[in-house]
Amino acid sequence: MLCRSRERGEAARAEVAAQSGRTVELVIADLSVQSEIRRAASEIVTRYPRLDVLINNAAVLMPKKTLTVDGIETMFAVNHLAYFLLTNLLLDLLKASGAARIINVGSNAHRFIKKLDFEDLQGEKKFSTLRAYGLSKLENLYFTYALARRLQGTQVTVNALHPGVIRSELNRSMPGPIVSLFNLFTKPAAEGAATPLYLATSPEVEGVSGKYFDACREKQTTPISYDEAAAERLWRVSAKLTGEAWD
Repeated sequence: MLCRSRERGEAARAEVAAQSGRTVELVIADLSVQSEIRRAASEIVTRYPRLDVLINNAAVLMPKKTLTVDGIETMFAVNHLAYFLLTNLLLDLLKASGAARIINVGSNAHRFIKKLDFEDLQGEKKFSTLRAYGLSKLENLYFTYALARRLQGTQVTVNALHPGVIRSELNRSMPGPIVSLFNLFTKPAAEGAATPLYLATSPEVEGVSGKYFDACREKQTTPISYDEAAAERLWRVSAKLTGEAWD
C-alpha cells in the first residue's frame, strides 16, 4: 500500500491485514511531490522482486488553485502526473513480472470536458474546480490509451475505470455544505472497489488492454478521449514536467 499519511495508512494496513490474513506492507509518499514519488518507486523496486498489479487511485478536489512544491497546479499534479510518473518508474518491474496489470482509477467526469486546451492545462487562463477535475480525468484516459499502445507486444496491460460516485475524502478541501450535499448522493467505498478488484483479478480481462470500465463492464469514452495526437502531446508535456525522456 502506498499512502500519504503514515497514521491513516497504518490503520488501513492493519485492517486489510486482519481481514485478509495476509502480510500487508506500507510505503509512505505524498504524490503531489515528485521527489517523494521517486523515492517511493525506488523503495518498491528495491524491496520487491515483482509487481503483478499496480492500481493508481489518487485524486484531490481543490476549491481554489494551489501549486505543489514543484510549482505545478495541485489537481493536475496529483490526479494526472502522479499516475504518469509512478507508473513509468515502475514499468520495468511490471514488465519483468510477466502478465502484470496496471489499473488507472478515472471518472465519468471526463465526459463534461469538450476539449483539452494545451495553453490552459494548469488553469493558467482561468481556474474552475470542476473543470480542473474533469480535465484530470480526461488526462487519465489519454495516459491509459497512450500507455496501452506502448505496451503492445508485452504481457503488461493497462485499463481505466469509473468507480462510481463514492463516499470518500476526495472532497475534504471543499466547504462543509458542499461535502454534506455531495454525501447524500454517494455510494459506500466498498462498492467503489468492485471494478478495480474485477480488473485486478478477473480472468475475464486477461490480456485486455487500453479499455475503460464502469460497473465491471467495458464502456466507450467520449470521442475526444481517443484523440491520439492529443494523447501523444500530453505524454510529451508530462515527460517534460517530470524531467524524464520517456517517449
